[in-house]
Amino acid sequence: MKTRVMILASALLAMVGMSSVVSAEETMYVPIPSYRVGPYAAGGTGYFGGILDYYNLLNSRGGLNGVKLIWSECETEYSVERGVECYKRLKDREGGAVFFDPLSVGISTALIETGRADKMPIIAVNHGKTAGQRGDIFPYYFMPGINTYDEHSIMVHYIGGLEGGMGNLKGKKIAMLFHGSPYGREAIEFMDSMCEKHGCSHEAIEVPHPGNEQQSQWLKIRKSKPDYVLLRGWGVMNPVAMQTAKRMGYPVSRLIGNIWSNSDEDVIPAGSAADGYQAITTHPAGTDFQVVQDIISDVYGAGNGDLQDKSRLGSVYWNLGVLAGVVHTEALRIAQERFGNRALTSSEARWGFENLQLTAARIEELGATGLVPELNLNCMDHVGGHLAKFQQWDASARQWNIVSDWIEGDVPLSQAIIDAGAEKYAADNGIKRRPCDANNNDDDFDL
Repeated sequence: MKTRVMILASALLAMVGMSSVVSAEETMYVPIPSYRVGPYAAGGTGYFGGILDYYNLLNSRGGLNGVKLIWSECETEYSVERGVECYKRLKDREGGAVFFDPLSVGISTALIETGRADKMPIIAVNHGKTAGQRGDIFPYYFMPGINTYDEHSIMVHYIGGLEGGMGNLKGKKIAMLFHGSPYGREAIEFMDSMCEKHGCSHEAIEVPHPGNEQQSQWLKIRKSKPDYVLLRGWGVMNPVAMQTAKRMGYPVSRLIGNIWSNSDEDVIPAGSAADGYQAITTHPAGTDFQVVQDIISDVYGAGNGDLQDKSRLGSVYWNLGVLAGVVHTEALRIAQERFGNRALTSSEARWGFENLQLTAARIEELGATGLVPELNLNCMDHVGGHLAKFQQWDASARQWNIVSDWIEGDVPLSQAIIDAGAEKYAADNGIKRRPCDANNNDDDFDL
């Protein structure tokens, strides 16, 4: 009798165990190819910290239609080789990743064809291989926000505004101090084209990785005396540029930073040398947004926040991470509307990114008005934003101030170069363009 009771008890326990497996909540797996060490750690910890804090906020509310997000990290140190290794290591975990966002032009570009073969969306928010905007040729590559040509076109138009009109650019000298990497070199050809069109001259000056030595570059700038210097930097290179500019007597107000030279971590280390420095941005700094307040109260209040230094909440990089978290999860939510409120495959997630629309009404629902810009991606446009503002650093107040309205750059010129680059890539790699129908509603998500 005792033996029969034990057998019955064991059977009941087994049934309970089976029931718990069947009723376990669905999850979607997102790899986090972060870089928390090295010269670019400020960008990595801020960006991925903002993403994870937003994911935790959603999970605390039940996830995406009941499907929670899970993740694991892999340290890339912003190295292309390590980033590709992390992709290979993580892509098949937990039933398969739904997308891969490495925050690196080099890594994302290296994974374009791998992503195509694996049917894995490769995400590059506000950066990436610019020709990748063309979704008919790059179906699994997405750059939500602005691309490199948008960015530099808007910067030149901003300079034109400072000079009283684009016609006044004729005869002006513009230097570009760029990071010695695929990311840094991406803008050279476009800047040449912009100055050819508007009568200015352009000189591209490389700063080798990581950028903590710039004496010879600034001696060259002092000799050539450009009217403006565009800073296409990253990490430690940015505050060093401001400090060296001041030491060389170059007005920092005429040093204008790109989208990866616009953070608190770029200007604060430069001290007073950063006062008056201007930079492009797609989103403001600060915590005066409902979604940020919700993260502070619900995530950090519960002890689940990712940032160890809470003073970085509301910083440019962290806010960009929150923005990216919104982009990621809204793409997944839109895909769920099409394929069902369940865990998605990576090819289904691709459809969600390609059909991502962030309207003012939806952004308001998310509590992100003023933080997240409107986006409208489609088959032929995997960027979907193309607008930016400018901010200026007040060193005494230790804050950024917005100093422009939304600016659109030279879209026809950008598109012409993008189209030429995309068509050449397709020809060189034997890629057949896929059709993009008017409604961007194709069902061929196994491209």
